Amino acid sequence: QVHLVESGGGLVQAGGSLRVSCAASGRTFNVYAMGWFRQAPGKERDFVAAINWNGGQTYYADSVKGRFTISRDNAKNTLYLQMNSLKPEDTAVYYCARAITDDIQTNPPLYNIWGQGTQVTVSS
Repeated sequence: QVHLVESGGGLVQAGGSLRVSCAASGRTFNVYAMGWFRQAPGKERDFVAAINWNGGQTYYADSVKGRFTISRDNAKNTLYLQMNSLKPEDTAVYYCARAITDDIQTNPPLYNIWGQGTQVTVSS
């Protein structure tokens, strides 16, 4: 059974930076694409960024493009999201998830394993 555990969330001022990580158990991390999603209170879970199985391709939501960077270290079974120039509207619980394919996906139903989430709060 594969488990995903996020870490690195916290409180940061607007304009600041934060890196969240997602550690995966199991031996199949490097087979599947991975993604980050976020959910603010009272809102739906939104796509943030995705990366293919070997890290050669990435894709971002327009709202974070140019500010966030997704990456992965398959040797360490870890996914990262570097967040720069943070804005108050980036405040949310951030979830990592494993896709059902090796290719980039943006639709939540195409992810079958989810972490428990980590809170990111950006103060103005």
